Amino acid sequence: MASAAQRRIKSISYAKYGYIFILPFFLVYFFFQLWPLINTFSLSFRENDEKGAKFVGMDNYKAILFETKVDDDVAMGKAEWLKELPKEERVATIKAEQSKTRINEQHRLFSEAFKNTLILWFGNFIPQIILSLSLAVWFTDAMLKIPGKGFFKVIMYMPNIITAACVAVLFTSLCQESRFGALQQIFHSVGIIDGDIQKTNYSDWVKLLNGEWESRIVVMFIQTWMWFGNTMIMLMSGIMGINPSLFEAASIDGASSGQVFRKITLPLLSPIMVYTLVTSMIGGLQMFDIPYLYHDKGNQKVTESLRTVAVYIYGTFNNLEGNKNYGWAGAASVCLFLVTLALGSVTFYLNRDKDAIAKKKQRKKLAQQAKIKNKQFGGLSI
Repeated sequence: MASAAQRRIKSISYAKYGYIFILPFFLVYFFFQLWPLINTFSLSFRENDEKGAKFVGMDNYKAILFETKVDDDVAMGKAEWLKELPKEERVATIKAEQSKTRINEQHRLFSEAFKNTLILWFGNFIPQIILSLSLAVWFTDAMLKIPGKGFFKVIMYMPNIITAACVAVLFTSLCQESRFGALQQIFHSVGIIDGDIQKTNYSDWVKLLNGEWESRIVVMFIQTWMWFGNTMIMLMSGIMGINPSLFEAASIDGASSGQVFRKITLPLLSPIMVYTLVTSMIGGLQMFDIPYLYHDKGNQKVTESLRTVAVYIYGTFNNLEGNKNYGWAGAASVCLFLVTLALGSVTFYLNRDKDAIAKKKQRKKLAQQAKIKNKQFGGLSI
């Protein structure tokens, strides 16, 4: 028989201390993530000025997603019928049409930013996943005895721990179009740039920094170089989690390396591949540091070719596009969130475990049949 003291000790709960230890995480999450997210949703339905008090409904979303028809003659005050209006009404009509012009400019900027985001993401994700998967299979092959395997893993992962801002500044210095650019000097030494590099015309340099597609390719390369090591490590962990007996059985049956890869490795890697795809998609759609920093800001054409949605949001919110537009920036953020959510949901749906779903449906069907059968006998099982 337990004494009163022993019963009192057993009744003490230490769960509250666990809640106290995890409380800082929830506080930080609320103030720095959850509350800004809620505020962004609220801001996207309000007007664009600094006060942002007036509720405008879906106007901000319509502004960035749809083009508004503008009468250029009215916007420029050249329409003949404007002369018949009173001065105040005429001025108000012209301002309203000019406002539509500014709204259409935001639509153009957002559309181009979204297109640039997809181009830069696809351009770095496809080579990244191919390279990472190839290296992961190579490093985990038990038949290959690769010397210094650990050293190569560390070297390939190291770019991932460097901040993106530092990498952007580094490549900007390497690719600058002047005699001080390291890559320009290399191109000159191998004969790609002719003549004396001290006197070479600016137009003869390789436009890695001020070329529209050249700068995009460099940004894609930077993203691939920074993240392929991290992706490789994740894929290696997935491959190492596959039962080795499957590979042994395939080897005994005489399967080639290609057959093993297609029939065993890829199907069993689908969970980690889905995770890699979703995380890469989230990071790619929110790409900011490198596209924002890597280019000569005096070149407007290249600035627009590298403007991603995140850069557009930053520029719109911080008065870099001509005027502060809190509502448009909030609407663009929500649109980016919804696109990411939709693409992630589609990815999970297409890669769901169909066998597990079929088994679950079969169990549910059997349970319903058993329930109906029991009701036929008054709820008593026979």
